[in-house]
Amino acid sequence: MYLQPQIIFEDEDIIAINKPSGWLTLPDRFDPELLSIKSWFESRQEKVFFVHRIDRDTSGLLLLAKNPEAHKFFNQQFESRAITKTYYGLVQGSMSDEEGTYDQPIEPHPALNGRMRVGRKGKSAITHFKVEQRFRSYTWVRFQIETGRTHQIRVHLQNAGHALVCDPIYGSTDPVLLSAIKRKKFNLSKDSEEERPLLSRLALHAYSLEVIDRKGEKIMLTAPLSKDLDATLKQLTKWKG
Repeated sequence: MYLQPQIIFEDEDIIAINKPSGWLTLPDRFDPELLSIKSWFESRQEKVFFVHRIDRDTSGLLLLAKNPEAHKFFNQQFESRAITKTYYGLVQGSMSDEEGTYDQPIEPHPALNGRMRVGRKGKSAITHFKVEQRFRSYTWVRFQIETGRTHQIRVHLQNAGHALVCDPIYGSTDPVLLSAIKRKKFNLSKDSEEERPLLSRLALHAYSLEVIDRKGEKIMLTAPLSKDLDATLKQLTKWKG
């Protein structure tokens, strides 16, 4: 059963939601049965306008406009890179640098449909990163992106040799297991035949957006971490020693 989107902020111009992983922003034209935020609002008989997107497998903050005037206003902010966008992600392995910037153009992969890659003929893509916590086999990282290219953070990380956890396109689908974190101290429950993963979906969360509203006031919107990511971080922190 899929989690439902949560409305975390609303005024006369915008709605901000916390999108669960697994939900598309807009419907898939080839498979309209897939869950999408647009269809969810239509089922509630609400008219919304989309000013940006986040990947289906990414959870977190999605901003929508409630009227054409707000749609145009916030579209211009995204296009002019006036909005501060912050993500958090769990990365495979130990990143060598504490912070830095990936300034590498991204283009569609010529041989793999739906996949992107770093390429000289691509569009400008800039991702700033800062390590927040280090664990035995993972690194918890904060990202701020100046551009919004398809799969931008995922592509930049893969190119750097540190794919996101549970990334089926640019890394590995291997889940995060408590047995791998606790090691010798882990015991499977007598009622369970196999271990249930702590995390088995893309470990990337759109955490916040800093925008200017139509009154000229700054608004900071934040989407709390999903339960699976939060639980994974708590276990990693508990057993990091």
